[in-house]
Amino acid sequence: MSAAVFPGATPAAPSSPGRGGVSGWWFRPVPLARIAAFRTIAYLFVPVDVFLTTAWVRAHADVPTEWYAPLTIGQLLPLPAPTPALVHVVQWALVAAALAAATGRAPRLLGTAVFLLYLEWMVIAMSYGKVDHDRIAYLVALAVLPTIGRVRWRDRRSSEAAGWAMAAVFVTVMLTYFLAAWAKMRFGGWDWATGSTLTRAIVRRGTVLSDWTLEVPGLLVAAQWAMLVLEFAAPLMLLVWSARARVALVVFLLGFHLAVYASVTIIFLPHCVAILSILAWERLPDAARRLRSRVGGGAPAEISPVGAAPPG
Repeated sequence: MSAAVFPGATPAAPSSPGRGGVSGWWFRPVPLARIAAFRTIAYLFVPVDVFLTTAWVRAHADVPTEWYAPLTIGQLLPLPAPTPALVHVVQWALVAAALAAATGRAPRLLGTAVFLLYLEWMVIAMSYGKVDHDRIAYLVALAVLPTIGRVRWRDRRSSEAAGWAMAAVFVTVMLTYFLAAWAKMRFGGWDWATGSTLTRAIVRRGTVLSDWTLEVPGLLVAAQWAMLVLEFAAPLMLLVWSARARVALVVFLLGFHLAVYASVTIIFLPHCVAILSILAWERLPDAARRLRSRVGGGAPAEISPVGAAPPG
């Protein structure tokens, strides 16, 4: 498929001519190989989420429908109350669609099916009094990925449509942190930072790696202030452009979530998958070749142009 018949696709370039400012940021062309890699990761995570991360959703099949208090979207559409048949059909249809979508075939059809089924899975999950905030960026990723169309891992073209999709996920990742801080202020006020939120969490769910913090006066309060500052400063991450800086940002964010898991055994896996969209996955093959070259003890052999005589 040529760039001419792919909407928004252009030869690989650092920027798109004719756009600037906010529009240039939202539609900065992104290599299609990045979409192919991230899409595979996102779709392969679905069965992990269904059978591991949110395995408890299946239990809602046995909950009386009278206990179902649908989210606003479940009221507006409206979506049916979860029955045993509905829960099991959505579960297996979602897994099957995600595995099929991970192959790259029929990306718009299968990708849309994955998004709609996962949306219903989340409505079933979150309509019984508990709403997690670690799903929104991943859900946005599933929503925008089908808009790109067919791509391949070695696709060297760039696309403004792909740039918009990855920017949408990036912004949602940022908002997850920023709005978490806003919610702390909305419901807890500044007392949240000086209260015992982390102390209570460690008392209930602490590990050998975090129990010692209970014995250090002021440490957990300082950690709460640091968390608030970092979450309110989250919009600054949108200024990160270079590939190396993005790697550092991803390492920092994933390191933070690993530290939380090591401390209180809470991990936001869907959000961590969405964070991976920030990386320049299209550079992975080149990095792998350089690594193999170094391990092999020499530079990669140069390839002579077609028809050129060999050296010597």
